[in-house]
Amino acid sequence: MNSFKRRSFLLYTIFSMSLVINLMAQDVPKYSIGGYYPLENSGREYYNFNVGWLFVKSDVPEAHQRNFDDSTWDVVSCPHGLELLPAEASGCINYQGPAWYRKHFTPDENLKGRQTMLYFEAVMGKSKVWVNGKLVKEHFGGYLPIAIDLTNELEFGRDNVIAVWADNSDDANYPPGKPQNVLDFTYFGGIYRDVWLIAQNNVFITNQNFVDKVAGGGVSVHFEDLNEENVTVCIDVDLQNDLKTHQKIKVLAELSEPRGAAVANSKSMVKISKESLAQKSYKLKVSNPKLWTPDNPFLYNLDVKLTNEKGKILDGVRLKVGLRSIEFRGEHGFYLNGKPFDGKLLGVNRHQDYAYVGNALPNSGQWRDAKKFKDTGMNIVRAAHYPMDAAFMDACDALGLFVIVATPGWQFWNTENPDFEQRVYSDIRRMVRRDRNRPSVIMWEPILNETNYPERFGITAHKITHEEYPWPGCQTASDAREIAKGYEVYDVYYFALKGSGKSSFRREFGDNVDDFFAHNSNSRCAIEWGEYPQLKQSLHYAEWLDGFIRREPWHTGGALWAGIDHQRGYHADPFYGGIFDVFRRPKMSYYLLSTLRNPNIIRNDVESGPMVHIANELTPFSGKDIVVFTNCEQVRLSMYGGEPIIQDAPGKESLMPVVFENAFDFMAFKQLNRQMEKIDGYDRLNVKVEGLIDGKVVAVHNRLASRQTTKIQLRVDDEGIPLAADGSDFVPVIAEIVDSRGVVKRLNQSDIKFEVSGEGRIIGDASIGANPRRIQWGSAPVLIQSTTTPGKINVSAQMVYEGKLRPLGGELEIVSQNSPMKLLYSQEPCQTRVKTDRVQEVDAEEVEKLKKQLQQAHFELNQLKLKEVGKEQHASPADEGKADPESKNK
Repeated sequence: MNSFKRRSFLLYTIFSMSLVINLMAQDVPKYSIGGYYPLENSGREYYNFNVGWLFVKSDVPEAHQRNFDDSTWDVVSCPHGLELLPAEASGCINYQGPAWYRKHFTPDENLKGRQTMLYFEAVMGKSKVWVNGKLVKEHFGGYLPIAIDLTNELEFGRDNVIAVWADNSDDANYPPGKPQNVLDFTYFGGIYRDVWLIAQNNVFITNQNFVDKVAGGGVSVHFEDLNEENVTVCIDVDLQNDLKTHQKIKVLAELSEPRGAAVANSKSMVKISKESLAQKSYKLKVSNPKLWTPDNPFLYNLDVKLTNEKGKILDGVRLKVGLRSIEFRGEHGFYLNGKPFDGKLLGVNRHQDYAYVGNALPNSGQWRDAKKFKDTGMNIVRAAHYPMDAAFMDACDALGLFVIVATPGWQFWNTENPDFEQRVYSDIRRMVRRDRNRPSVIMWEPILNETNYPERFGITAHKITHEEYPWPGCQTASDAREIAKGYEVYDVYYFALKGSGKSSFRREFGDNVDDFFAHNSNSRCAIEWGEYPQLKQSLHYAEWLDGFIRREPWHTGGALWAGIDHQRGYHADPFYGGIFDVFRRPKMSYYLLSTLRNPNIIRNDVESGPMVHIANELTPFSGKDIVVFTNCEQVRLSMYGGEPIIQDAPGKESLMPVVFENAFDFMAFKQLNRQMEKIDGYDRLNVKVEGLIDGKVVAVHNRLASRQTTKIQLRVDDEGIPLAADGSDFVPVIAEIVDSRGVVKRLNQSDIKFEVSGEGRIIGDASIGANPRRIQWGSAPVLIQSTTTPGKINVSAQMVYEGKLRPLGGELEIVSQNSPMKLLYSQEPCQTRVKTDRVQEVDAEEVEKLKKQLQQAHFELNQLKLKEVGKEQHASPADEGKADPESKNK
């Protein structure tokens, strides 16, 4: 081997090894279950209970009975959202009403004599749960966990049946309470989050979502005297002994680094009386702690283990703990870890619904959402208007996103039924208990958003939050109307005025609605509307962000309304103001928000460092200006290999883009094409921008004009998260129309037909526009769902016109991996989710007539309700969330 080849071989080997090491260093996301992470050899077992539910979308008498015949029902997996809907599903086209789920299983023999819990992360609406024909739980509310003790309900050696009745109908007696047809989001429905079966020994650590104990249950963590030199980690552990004898238990609490030895631990003996509860507290001293920040979200493992006197492991749980302190110091602003926060808290609001599946987004999708947000450099997300999925919160802890956790509710108060108010209080307690240990939680929003509630409620909501989190760092947030009512109990105020003595955060900014009925805004832009509308949206958001950066410390930041396009109940149009569409495809405004990234911070778990992006597609309809989004100091533009032009970027004091005016002329570009054609110089017809810092090139973006379409290019949008073979996980695959050089052809309206073979299936079909799928702004997505068997999935795509395939296609292979959790099921899920409505047979013409009458009645009622809501909005401070009184865009 000559020296050149040897050197090349060594370089290739080093590169390959580095790539493998980097891939190994990137952790596959791990998800919490009931507030804890699975801990090996802990005596506690977790089963994935999502697979193999029998389902019918109607109310069926006697379906709770153990021996009910459910053989004709569909077989589905959770998360499940009742039905598949078009990508645009606003205007109450979704089903509202009762639905039934039934799951058959034979309990493992090793569950005998053990404490067993069935844990629903959420079921939409009001619900009832039966076990073997016995009613064991009735629940009101669709966004918080339902925990059920199965210990004395299971029957071994035979088939057991869990039956769930779920009803997402409008109901004013529990929050949110507002009818969907006057609601700014959509309820959807079903068992739309995960279901788990958790088995543990009869001496165990309790679950805070099951034990009704103020500031108690499970494991709670807070910190004292936190600084860069030392911190005291305070741990409270709630224990339960279900045995009929007294027990002497050793409790070990150990804090360790993810891949290192323990940094602190404490252990002691605890005596627990028979069939009773006990609590044990610890304080761990940590020297030179690695503090959690959005830029360095370091998480320690906190393991709590129980053993008996002989050393046998009885139970154990793991928490991921971020050591940090937060405080809002009035007009001095936000302090993190005892120091003024560097910059502003800037991010987005989030609704979790996704194309086709509604709210039934698997854990991988929750994590991808958080990562896509963090890729921009944003540092905060406001939950709108309900607690987020636990997997989304896990991702925010791990990636470094602050979260404002909000109680379910929006513009509604029930004056007639006192149960509504009490259920709001219950929601506040349970959301604090669920998320109290998370470093990502920066504020609790216990009030009902934009609601004219009675004065007592605002005071009580704040009080309850601090009862459930009585330690330092509990920050409650409310609208500034509370100050006007004369009580300044809240820690942070949305839209607080200077001089109030309080820190301010704008809970919603950017939307520029011209009137309530039309909901038109230059912030609302569907991705398929193309370049100019997307650019208009971006420049509008740039003005808002620019204003935030220049403000004084007391104004700590704001959250864009909203991060992702979402469906709405009261309007036939979805909300189009997101930086992502409903498939999470980025719009131009995504690249605008990416300028929030600190160019000096490099991370391997998210997009980071310097960036530069050309917001011009070089089409016949593109503008004359070359707009460039960047976080660099300067931008150098090179047009078609000509002399470069350098412009200074605004820098840290502004997020406005760099604009090279009149730099692009399509007719001149067209003429240049003809000249280059003669010398085969197409590749020189590029626009290149380079981002410079200290005079050095640190980021480059090339833009080529698209030419003749030659193929379909497929890519999987998984953010590095492998597809789990658990029967419910799915991943988006994006088909792009490209030319021979791989340049996306944006101006194309073809339909794409997808086919799948192997261990996967396509979610949706032609009935909802899922397959074939129309190209939008150069791309068409398809959702690929796993089976319960790991293996290869082959995805192919072809252009189709009026049912005829055209000779352009593309292929992609995905490999699903073993589910990390044990799957517990007896029925394999169906290939597709079929809409199953059981109705009596009646005359078709009469049905259509009744449908039209009902639609007209709904329309007229909706118009009346919208007028009333419009009056309320204009008469209350709610409008502050949609427009900035200091902005020219009001």
